[in-house]
Amino acid sequence: MPLPIISADQRLAEHRGIKGCIFGKSGIGKTSLLKTLDPATTLFFDLEAGDLAIGDWPVTSIRPQTWEECRDFALFIGGANPTHRPEQFYSPTRFKEVCEKFGNPDSLDGYETIFIDSITVAGRLCFQWCKGQPEAKTASGKPDNRSAYGLHGQEMIAWLTHLQHTRHKNIWFVGILDEKMDDFNRRYYQPQIEGSKTGLELPGIVDQVITMAELKGWEKDKDGKDIEVPYRAFVCHTLNPDNYPAKDRSGKLDCIEQPHLGNLMKKINSFKH
Repeated sequence: MPLPIISADQRLAEHRGIKGCIFGKSGIGKTSLLKTLDPATTLFFDLEAGDLAIGDWPVTSIRPQTWEECRDFALFIGGANPTHRPEQFYSPTRFKEVCEKFGNPDSLDGYETIFIDSITVAGRLCFQWCKGQPEAKTASGKPDNRSAYGLHGQEMIAWLTHLQHTRHKNIWFVGILDEKMDDFNRRYYQPQIEGSKTGLELPGIVDQVITMAELKGWEKDKDGKDIEVPYRAFVCHTLNPDNYPAKDRSGKLDCIEQPHLGNLMKKINSFKH
């Protein structure tokens, strides 16, 4: 069998989906970003049951209520991992079972973007499930939180990694961003995700980390005086004045971009044109 080399032309011709996460404080308008996407090609992974902001937007949605359903949908969306043994969750054996449950995975071919709202709730569902597993109990049957958090980290990273490897689709995770103060009274920001492992490793898994924030700008009032005006924006670069969590693996984005997810993806993919 010849070495399966992928030529430069073949690699550049491949359709590659964008994988990213968008963090912001509650109420900043993260869910409303769905309105900047084509509803015909977007699947809303609704974990928060908080779709009032897009109540009039004709987007198709799925509503997992348990961690088992979150894993099933991830497997159905991403397909089987051929390296997994039959007893592992993302294996071809388990994929066949999920397809028997949900139908033909070709039904998802029309969806280019999966919008997952939110990773914060996914983490809570995962931790609740982990606390009930035998690995999260002592020999006497008492809860073992350390083991539960360890299992939680493994489960979340496996879930995120599986979705990351869905090369042909855009996958966007939305989450809440907490503002905190350190021991030296310095402000810092941290994604609101149960446990520490997921929050630490997530930036290395996805291509883009975006903070949706309220920034300050200047404009003239009716008397010609400069006044400070707040505005919403995407913060996209790791080195930013407010130290928001951010990363741009594409190298195509400015530090500050307009809060329009559809336009952001067009700009990231601009190298194809």
